[in-house]
Amino acid sequence: MELSLKGKTAVICGGSQGLGLASARELALLGADCILISRDEKNLLNALQTLDVSQGQQHSFATADSSQPDTVKAAITGITAKQPVNILVNNTGGPAAGPITDADPEAFVKAFSMHVVCNQLLVQAVLPGMKSSGYGRIIQVISTSVKAPIKGLGVSNTTRAAVAGWAKTLSNELAPFGITVNNVLPGSMTTDRLFSLFEANAQRRGVNKSVIEAEWKSEIPMQRFGDPAEFGAAVAFLASPAAAYITGISLPVDGGRIPSL
Repeated sequence: MELSLKGKTAVICGGSQGLGLASARELALLGADCILISRDEKNLLNALQTLDVSQGQQHSFATADSSQPDTVKAAITGITAKQPVNILVNNTGGPAAGPITDADPEAFVKAFSMHVVCNQLLVQAVLPGMKSSGYGRIIQVISTSVKAPIKGLGVSNTTRAAVAGWAKTLSNELAPFGITVNNVLPGSMTTDRLFSLFEANAQRRGVNKSVIEAEWKSEIPMQRFGDPAEFGAAVAFLASPAAAYITGISLPVDGGRIPSL
């Protein structure tokens, strides 16, 4: 099985922490040169120090804020002006939790801009390089909510579904070029995002967050939360040459939690 990404350049959005950084670490272990994008330069510098360089990889970063699409466009344009990008990991933090009936309409506009519009800007910038280099992998970090909406995540459920539809359409258009487009759906992974959801749900229901944690864990057949490295491994596989004939899918990494087939 050919998994090596040596000589390939990967751009990982939200790469300074959480699932973005976990994905970057696994991509680096396969030999990829990783370019991390995030808004916090200090966190980015710290994250770079955790990436493998045993195969001579050259890692770097660029700053951008997904709430400001112009900064995302500037960052990716600067990157592609220097080298083709072979792998793009689209990853943006989820909208605030809450019932959909309580959501301000502006929250939907903001979320759509951060997730769909920024993804579109990034893809349009990297496509020429992928086509010219003969290698392209576009991977979205979304949510299991695209398979089964999650209670209390009204804006997120709506936005994630939009990204999934966008990605499936894109996969069909790019398949003739050998460029794959896939989504990876994290379940309950031990990240700051998960702990913030525990807190938000606990406050909304007036219970201790340990109650929420126990309830969520009980819904997972494996009876545990996932390690971010386990998620990153799935991303890295889909980015590898071994996954050349896999496109247009949404792969759950959730310990079996999704009830659907």
